[in-house]
Amino acid sequence: MNGSRSYKLLLLGSLYLAQGLPYGFFTQALPVLMREAGLSLKAISATSLLFLPWALKFLWAPLVDRTGTRRQWILPLQLSAALGAGVLAFVDIGNSFGAIFAALLLFNLLAAMQDVATDGLAVRLLSEQERGLGNGLQVGAYRLGMVLGGGWLLWVFAKSGWQTMFLAMSGLLLLTCLPVLFLRGDVAESHASRPPLRRLLSGWAWRLRQPGLLAFIGLICAYKFGDSMVSSLIGPFLKDYGLSKEEIALLKGTLGSVAGLAGAALGGWTAWRLGRRAALLGCGLLQTLSLLPYLVVALGWGGKQWIWAGCLGEHLLGGMATVALFTLMMDASDPDHAGTDYTLLACAVVIGTGLASFTGAAIADAAGYAPMMVTGLLLSAAGCITLVVRLDRGAGPARLRAVWAARGP
Repeated sequence: MNGSRSYKLLLLGSLYLAQGLPYGFFTQALPVLMREAGLSLKAISATSLLFLPWALKFLWAPLVDRTGTRRQWILPLQLSAALGAGVLAFVDIGNSFGAIFAALLLFNLLAAMQDVATDGLAVRLLSEQERGLGNGLQVGAYRLGMVLGGGWLLWVFAKSGWQTMFLAMSGLLLLTCLPVLFLRGDVAESHASRPPLRRLLSGWAWRLRQPGLLAFIGLICAYKFGDSMVSSLIGPFLKDYGLSKEEIALLKGTLGSVAGLAGAALGGWTAWRLGRRAALLGCGLLQTLSLLPYLVVALGWGGKQWIWAGCLGEHLLGGMATVALFTLMMDASDPDHAGTDYTLLACAVVIGTGLASFTGAAIADAAGYAPMMVTGLLLSAAGCITLVVRLDRGAGPARLRAVWAARGP
């Protein structure tokens, strides 16, 4: 495997962009189209159930860790996703979302399997000093993929229709395969550290028994819960406010792209230069503040300029907080079981995000957007402060406590 830093960044950047591209379309563009079709917020939030593979990927993480090379896992999965997008271009979906929902489930399954191999690769490739930078790139590339999928592809659809949009998605996914072709010499895990075969199906449970891990999982879920309540409904909120698909595409595609990349870079720099504690606390509280402009609009106190400010803050400050959290999760992962450990933590965040999305939709349907946003703001701030305070008091697995003591406070 080429060990140069530039190749590492190019490889990981392409892999995370490949995950963010279809995810951005299905989570940002699709809700706008569903809302335009007259579906309720609860019906839109129910599509989060199709992201179940992301919540269940811990089941096959030990298998990915133990068998084959990561190139043997990643390349076929990415090619399959590109092929799937190409096939969708020639499927007549009419006015039914059934084909899209089936595709969503398939894309999530492929991406969730690829993610296990990619996260394990990142933990093993990046040194402790490189993790802030690496996670900044991870979040930046993923968010770029999301805004391309949720903004640019929505614009392509508005101008040219389904076929052109899915062909564009397929082409971009094929491009992300190129750096993987040069990945050499990587094995899933060293033979000495591989768990025995009987642990393949229950390897996640074996890793879950690490002292302090369950408490840590609760803390990282709380860190993102309030923010996820609000951000998951921004697309429908903008549509209900009266913005067109083109305006939403411009906001999420152009402004969101630039702000997301800047947030990932700033978050990576913060984690690298200022330490874990400053990054988590500062970026987490800024993430909470990023939701305020949307609340101002929901209360009827501001116009479109506040929406632009909200979109800027959501991507910039939310990206910084996500980098800080992912760096912490990487610190807590054992390199000898990198895919399994990181996947367990990522699955927990996905489950927490799904619950947050449904909770936010239920509150918004019952009481309106403003009460939902106030609730999200309070929970976001509380989750951020609680995580840092508990880590200061020694919460989390032993590996994380050592890193936190050395680099956190």
